[in-house]
Order: sequence, then C-alpha cells, then structure tokens
Amino acid sequence: MSFLPRNIIKIDVPPIKCQGIKTKLVKFISQNIQWTGEGKWIEPFLGSGVVAFNIRPERALLADTNKHIISFYRGIQCGDINKHTVRQVLEVMGAQLSKGGVDYYYEIRKRFNESASPFDFLFLNRSCFNGLMRFNGKGKFNVPFGHKPQRFSKAYITKIVNQVNAIAEIIKGRDWEFVVSDWEETLTLAQFGDFVYLDPPYIGRHADYFNTWDNDDAIKLSEVAAALPCEYALSMWLENQYRRNTHVDEHWQDTKLVTFDHFYHIGSTESLRNSITEALLLKIPMGSKVEAV
Repeated sequence: MSFLPRNIIKIDVPPIKCQGIKTKLVKFISQNIQWTGEGKWIEPFLGSGVVAFNIRPERALLADTNKHIISFYRGIQCGDINKHTVRQVLEVMGAQLSKGGVDYYYEIRKRFNESASPFDFLFLNRSCFNGLMRFNGKGKFNVPFGHKPQRFSKAYITKIVNQVNAIAEIIKGRDWEFVVSDWEETLTLAQFGDFVYLDPPYIGRHADYFNTWDNDDAIKLSEVAAALPCEYALSMWLENQYRRNTHVDEHWQDTKLVTFDHFYHIGSTESLRNSITEALLLKIPMGSKVEAV
C-alpha cells in the first residue's frame, strides 16, 4: 500500500507566513500523490513548509535558498525555538511594539538585517504588511510595517506558540534535514524511490520572495524535472479570470494535470488577491490513476 495519499483531517498551519502558502491546497496535493514512502521526500523550495509538515514523511530533505527560513526550522528542530522561548520573546516584543509602534518595528527590522535572529524573523513575519515575505537585492528584509501596534495580543501569541509547538512535535523523531541550498543542487541528490515536491516561485505572480526567478529559470526547472530518477509533483498557477499561464502548456506537456480552484488572501496588491485555478503536475508510474479533486 502506498504511503500517499495521506488522509489529512486537520491542517497544521506553520508559524511562518509567506505569499503562495499552500495551506488550502495540502489536502488536494496529498490526495493526488502516489508514493511508497521508501525513499526521501525532497523539497527544493520549502517556503513555509506547510506541505511537508502535513504530509509527514519519515525521511525528508527540505531545502530553500532563504537562510532565515532554514535557520528558523533548524531552531525548532534542535529545541532552541520552542513554545516557552517563543511566548517569552513575543510577549516582550509585543509590549514594545505597543509602545513604540512603527519606530520599534523598523528598529527590529534593522537589527534583523544585521544579526539574522530567528526570533526577530518571526516577529517581523507576523507584524509586517499583509503577511508578505520579501527581500531586496542585497538580501535584506524590506517589507513595511503592518500598521497594527496592538498586533500581539495574548490570544495571538498563544496561537503562534501553539503553531510552533505543533511543528516541533511533527519534526520530533523524524529523519529530516533542513538545508540552505540552490534548487539545482538539491535535485542532484534525488534518487530512485524518492519523491520530489516542487513549489517554485510562480511565473507572472512573483514579487521577490528571496531571490530572482524568471522564465529561463522556470524552463530549466521543467527540463531538470523531466530527467529526475524519481516521481515528482509541481505546484503552479494555471489560470485566473484574466489570463492563462501558458508556461504550463508549453513546458509540462508530459505530466498529469489536476486542478483546484481557490482564493488568494495574501498579496501586495488586489490583482494578486483573487480566485485562481491551481495546477498540480505529476509524473506518475505507468498504470497509476490520479483523480482530480
């Protein structure tokens, strides 16, 4: 019997937010993947980590070029970031934000860009404008303040603490490696029996999450994926009310396409917050059947 699809009852939401987070798509993704679970689950574009945290493979290689995301989850894995330290830090920083407002936010942003503290990263991620994660060309976090000085209420801190604790429990006892790595380097490690989940920046919707991603990168990914020795799945937007993503039609013709409609709530502009059809493109074993949800 295959390890996946996994029957996910409740979605565990990670404490880190970022645009394109797959919280609403996790069940859809899991239901459409067939994998024995014998190898490693590999993600070269980890992002928030919501897919891995809910799929819960026993072995995983979880990579991203964003060193701050990797540092944060390594901190949870080793126990430095836990429900007690997070509550303590956010209570202090939340109180300071209530007093200092926008000035305090930019003070912490400056400090983070100098010291890269994972606790500062969490604070900024949960108090910045519209839940965005964005860095400039020098790798500096540059999202403005979210204009909510009273953001860190007792209930909100408890919510974040519970999310951190849930992720700690999921990671515990599993053979997971969090690495800072380029996607190409990560994919060279894929072997027969592994499963690769690809969630690259979306062509036509990307706003500098950490480093640049253009059409050439997207085409190269399609070529590398086609040569992988194992199965894979790629998440990509397919169409909205205005246009269709022709990249999918032109470069992923030899995959199984299933779709899911949902609404984006995170984005810098209204044009990025609308109903969209998501595509899941799968390389699957011959004879396997995948049903659209």
